[in-house]
Amino acid sequence: MYLSDLHTHSIASGHGTDCTILTMAKEASARGLKLLGISDHGPATPGAGTESYFRSLTYTPKKRCGIDILYGAECNILSQEGKLDLDDSLLELLDYGIASFHVQNFRPSSIKENTQAMISAFRHPGIKIAGHCDDVRYPLDIDTVVAHAGQYHVIMEVNEASLMPGSSRGDTRENCRRILSACKRFCVPVILSSDSHGAEHIGDFPLAAAFVHGQGFPEDLILNNRINELKAFLAAR
Repeated sequence: MYLSDLHTHSIASGHGTDCTILTMAKEASARGLKLLGISDHGPATPGAGTESYFRSLTYTPKKRCGIDILYGAECNILSQEGKLDLDDSLLELLDYGIASFHVQNFRPSSIKENTQAMISAFRHPGIKIAGHCDDVRYPLDIDTVVAHAGQYHVIMEVNEASLMPGSSRGDTRENCRRILSACKRFCVPVILSSDSHGAEHIGDFPLAAAFVHGQGFPEDLILNNRINELKAFLAAR
């Protein structure tokens, strides 16, 4: 069992779920998690939270239902230069940022251009997680991305939703295998994430866990159960 899930979405992500942060915390606690991260979509996602929403998170309790809560944002990469939909000054107020591609905000391009956009996003000091880099619509030079993740102190994500049959990101297994291989070679940590929209799948990543272990990936590079190490990693800028 893994004890943390940092890629989850509440009602503020605008994807149809009606779950509040409190509802999410209650479910995470009931499932035995010790750490829950709320990472709602950035303002460029239709219907998602505004900058004022993310600013207000800095005043929100960090302990709910007996578990620790971290507040982040899944930022949209907007350009090849790595522009995000949250300013660095606001992102720095949050506990962490996830940098991700979404088709409504960044049109899939060449390997060179996609890779440049992702590694440019890593330069924002608040970005601590690379979101679903396994998406087959966005071909990447994976070795270059993972090497830069190590350089910029960014965690690579293994995303449960990506590995589900029928995922909109395509058959991501080969990309995920290549990401894990590169992370092992470059000693870059990974985190397993549910990408749960609402409370239903919080802390639920059996496909991701089975895939990681099937690749013989070292447990000491998986940060979900290394809570103090994970918090320190996110706090480092």
